[in-house]
Amino acid sequence: MATITNYSNLQTTIADFLNRDDLTSVIPTFIQLAEAQINRDLRHWKMEVRASGQQTAGDEWMQIPADWIETIRFNISTGGTRPLDLISRASMQDKRAGNEDMSGTPRYYAHADSQFELYPTPNETTDTELLYFAKIDTLSDSNTTNWLLEDAPDVYLYGALLHSAPYLSEDQRVGVWAQMYSASISQLNVKSEQSRMSGSGLTVKIRGMG
Repeated sequence: MATITNYSNLQTTIADFLNRDDLTSVIPTFIQLAEAQINRDLRHWKMEVRASGQQTAGDEWMQIPADWIETIRFNISTGGTRPLDLISRASMQDKRAGNEDMSGTPRYYAHADSQFELYPTPNETTDTELLYFAKIDTLSDSNTTNWLLEDAPDVYLYGALLHSAPYLSEDQRVGVWAQMYSASISQLNVKSEQSRMSGSGLTVKIRGMG
Protein backbone atom coordinates (compact mmCIF):
# COMPACT_ATOMS: atom_id res chain seq x y z
CA MET A 1 0.00 0.00 0.00
CA ALA A 2 1.35 3.44 -0.99
CA THR A 3 2.42 5.94 1.67
CA ILE A 4 0.10 8.94 1.61
CA THR A 5 2.29 11.93 0.78
CA ASN A 6 0.32 13.71 -1.96
CA TYR A 7 -2.97 13.89 -3.83
CA SER A 8 -2.10 10.99 -6.13
CA ASN A 9 -1.04 8.71 -3.25
CA LEU A 10 -4.25 9.58 -1.42
CA GLN A 11 -6.40 8.55 -4.38
CA THR A 12 -4.48 5.29 -4.74
CA THR A 13 -4.87 4.48 -1.05
CA ILE A 14 -8.61 5.17 -1.15
CA ALA A 15 -8.96 2.76 -4.07
CA ASP A 16 -6.89 0.16 -2.15
CA PHE A 17 -9.08 0.45 0.96
CA LEU A 18 -12.20 0.06 -1.16
CA ASN A 19 -10.60 -2.77 -3.14
CA ARG A 20 -11.82 -1.18 -6.35
CA ASP A 21 -10.01 -0.18 -9.54
CA ASP A 22 -12.98 1.39 -11.33
CA LEU A 23 -13.44 4.55 -9.24
CA THR A 24 -10.80 6.83 -10.78
CA SER A 25 -13.36 9.38 -11.92
CA VAL A 26 -15.28 9.61 -8.62
CA ILE A 27 -12.55 9.40 -5.97
CA PRO A 28 -11.72 13.13 -6.44
CA THR A 29 -15.37 13.83 -5.56
CA PHE A 30 -15.06 11.77 -2.36
CA ILE A 31 -12.02 13.89 -1.46
CA GLN A 32 -13.87 17.12 -2.27
CA LEU A 33 -16.78 16.11 -0.04
CA ALA A 34 -14.34 15.17 2.74
CA GLU A 35 -12.69 18.60 2.50
CA ALA A 36 -16.07 20.33 2.85
CA GLN A 37 -16.81 18.33 6.01
CA ILE A 38 -13.30 18.83 7.40
CA ASN A 39 -13.72 22.59 7.06
CA ARG A 40 -16.91 22.34 9.12
CA ASP A 41 -15.45 20.08 11.81
CA LEU A 42 -11.80 21.08 12.28
CA ARG A 43 -10.54 24.20 14.06
CA HIS A 44 -6.76 23.94 14.15
CA TRP A 45 -4.26 26.69 14.87
CA LYS A 46 -2.73 26.07 11.43
CA MET A 47 -6.01 27.27 9.91
CA GLU A 48 -5.66 30.71 11.50
CA VAL A 49 -5.08 33.67 9.17
CA ARG A 50 -4.61 37.36 9.99
CA ALA A 51 -5.82 39.92 7.47
CA SER A 52 -5.24 43.68 7.74
CA GLY A 53 -7.06 46.24 5.66
CA GLN A 54 -8.55 49.73 5.42
CA GLN A 55 -12.21 50.60 5.40
CA THR A 56 -13.15 53.72 3.42
CA ALA A 57 -14.99 56.53 5.18
CA GLY A 58 -18.74 56.34 4.55
CA ASP A 59 -18.68 52.64 3.62
CA GLU A 60 -20.26 50.31 6.19
CA TRP A 61 -19.79 47.18 4.05
CA MET A 62 -16.61 45.10 4.24
CA GLN A 63 -15.87 42.08 2.08
CA ILE A 64 -15.40 38.77 3.90
CA PRO A 65 -12.24 36.91 2.77
CA ALA A 66 -13.00 34.19 0.24
CA ASP A 67 -11.42 31.51 2.44
CA TRP A 68 -13.16 32.66 5.65
CA ILE A 69 -14.86 30.03 7.84
CA GLU A 70 -15.19 31.62 11.27
CA THR A 71 -14.04 34.82 12.95
CA ILE A 72 -11.71 34.54 15.94
CA ARG A 73 -11.47 38.26 16.61
CA PHE A 74 -12.14 41.44 14.64
CA ASN A 75 -10.48 44.71 15.66
CA ILE A 76 -10.34 48.35 14.67
CA SER A 77 -6.69 49.42 14.83
CA THR A 78 -6.93 53.13 14.02
CA GLY A 79 -5.83 55.13 17.08
CA GLY A 80 -5.30 51.99 19.13
CA THR A 81 -6.71 48.48 19.01
CA ARG A 82 -10.39 48.11 19.87
CA PRO A 83 -12.46 44.93 19.40
CA LEU A 84 -15.67 44.92 17.40
CA ASP A 85 -18.64 43.10 18.94
CA LEU A 86 -20.70 40.73 16.80
CA ILE A 87 -24.43 41.47 16.82
CA SER A 88 -27.42 40.06 14.98
CA ARG A 89 -28.89 41.59 11.84
CA ALA A 90 -31.98 42.56 13.85
CA SER A 91 -29.82 44.40 16.42
CA MET A 92 -27.95 46.13 13.61
CA GLN A 93 -31.23 47.30 12.09
CA ASP A 94 -32.41 48.59 15.49
CA LYS A 95 -29.19 50.54 16.03
CA ARG A 96 -29.36 52.15 12.60
CA ALA A 97 -33.03 53.05 13.01
CA GLY A 98 -32.66 54.29 16.59
CA ASN A 99 -29.63 56.48 15.93
CA GLU A 100 -30.52 57.69 12.44
CA ASP A 101 -27.73 55.64 10.86
CA MET A 102 -25.02 57.63 12.64
CA SER A 103 -21.38 57.61 11.57
CA GLY A 104 -18.29 57.38 13.77
CA THR A 105 -15.77 54.79 14.87
CA PRO A 106 -17.21 51.31 14.31
CA ARG A 107 -17.99 49.32 17.47
CA TYR A 108 -20.15 46.50 16.12
CA TYR A 109 -20.41 44.23 13.11
CA ALA A 110 -23.00 41.84 11.71
CA HIS A 111 -23.14 39.27 8.92
CA ALA A 112 -25.31 40.49 6.07
CA ASP A 113 -25.38 39.84 2.32
CA SER A 114 -22.20 37.70 2.55
CA GLN A 115 -20.34 40.71 3.96
CA PHE A 116 -19.49 42.33 7.28
CA GLU A 117 -21.72 45.30 8.09
CA LEU A 118 -20.03 47.83 10.41
CA TYR A 119 -21.74 50.17 12.84
CA PRO A 120 -21.43 53.06 13.22
CA THR A 121 -20.53 53.69 9.59
CA PRO A 122 -16.86 54.77 9.51
CA ASN A 123 -16.51 58.55 9.45
CA GLU A 124 -12.88 58.31 8.36
CA THR A 125 -10.57 55.78 6.72
CA THR A 126 -10.32 53.04 9.33
CA ASP A 127 -7.67 50.34 9.76
CA THR A 128 -9.01 46.86 10.48
CA GLU A 129 -7.47 43.58 11.59
CA LEU A 130 -9.30 40.28 11.23
CA LEU A 131 -8.09 37.01 12.72
CA TYR A 132 -10.08 34.09 11.37
CA PHE A 133 -10.15 30.39 10.60
CA ALA A 134 -9.54 29.82 6.88
CA LYS A 135 -10.52 26.94 4.66
CA ILE A 136 -7.84 24.33 4.12
CA ASP A 137 -6.13 24.58 0.73
CA THR A 138 -7.99 22.31 -1.66
CA LEU A 139 -6.08 19.35 -3.05
CA SER A 140 -5.88 19.00 -6.82
CA ASP A 141 -3.57 17.83 -9.59
CA SER A 142 -1.88 21.23 -9.45
CA ASN A 143 -1.92 21.57 -5.65
CA THR A 144 -0.84 18.11 -4.57
CA THR A 145 -0.41 18.59 -0.82
CA ASN A 146 -1.20 20.82 2.13
CA TRP A 147 -0.39 20.93 5.84
CA LEU A 148 -3.31 18.67 6.78
CA LEU A 149 -2.36 15.89 4.38
CA GLU A 150 1.21 16.08 5.67
CA ASP A 151 0.23 16.13 9.36
CA ALA A 152 -2.87 13.92 9.38
CA PRO A 153 -3.41 11.87 6.20
CA ASP A 154 -5.83 9.69 8.16
CA VAL A 155 -8.31 12.56 8.33
CA TYR A 156 -8.36 12.79 4.54
CA LEU A 157 -8.48 9.04 4.08
CA TYR A 158 -11.33 8.30 6.48
CA GLY A 159 -13.22 11.41 5.40
CA ALA A 160 -13.11 10.32 1.75
CA LEU A 161 -14.02 6.72 2.64
CA LEU A 162 -16.97 7.96 4.68
CA HIS A 163 -18.31 9.81 1.63
CA SER A 164 -17.69 6.82 -0.63
CA ALA A 165 -20.08 4.57 1.29
CA PRO A 166 -23.39 6.07 0.08
CA TYR A 167 -22.13 6.08 -3.51
CA LEU A 168 -21.15 2.41 -3.28
CA SER A 169 -24.27 1.45 -1.28
CA GLU A 170 -22.06 0.03 1.45
CA ASP A 171 -24.07 1.13 4.46
CA GLN A 172 -22.40 -1.47 6.69
CA ARG A 173 -19.12 0.41 6.44
CA VAL A 174 -20.47 3.91 7.07
CA GLY A 175 -20.25 3.42 10.83
CA VAL A 176 -16.64 2.25 10.67
CA TRP A 177 -15.46 5.13 8.51
CA ALA A 178 -17.49 7.65 10.53
CA GLN A 179 -15.96 6.44 13.79
CA MET A 180 -12.41 6.57 12.42
CA TYR A 181 -12.97 10.01 10.88
CA SER A 182 -14.54 11.41 14.05
CA ALA A 183 -11.69 10.09 16.20
CA SER A 184 -9.06 11.61 13.89
CA ILE A 185 -10.76 15.02 13.87
CA SER A 186 -11.22 15.01 17.64
CA GLN A 187 -7.57 14.15 18.22
CA LEU A 188 -6.44 16.98 15.95
CA ASN A 189 -8.70 19.48 17.71
CA VAL A 190 -7.36 18.34 21.09
CA LYS A 191 -3.73 18.55 19.96
CA SER A 192 -4.34 22.03 18.57
CA GLU A 193 -5.77 23.27 21.88
CA GLN A 194 -2.92 21.67 23.78
CA SER A 195 -0.40 23.41 21.50
CA ARG A 196 -2.06 26.79 22.10
CA MET A 197 -2.03 26.35 25.88
CA SER A 198 1.35 24.64 26.23
CA GLY A 199 3.31 26.25 29.05
CA SER A 200 0.55 28.76 29.86
CA GLY A 201 -1.07 27.00 32.82
CA LEU A 202 -4.48 27.55 31.20
CA THR A 203 -7.19 24.91 31.19
CA VAL A 204 -7.79 23.27 27.81
CA LYS A 205 -11.34 23.58 26.52
CA ILE A 206 -12.10 20.89 23.97
CA ARG A 207 -14.19 21.83 20.93
CA GLY A 208 -17.10 19.47 20.41
CA MET A 209 -18.09 18.20 17.00
CA GLY A 210 -21.26 19.52 15.42
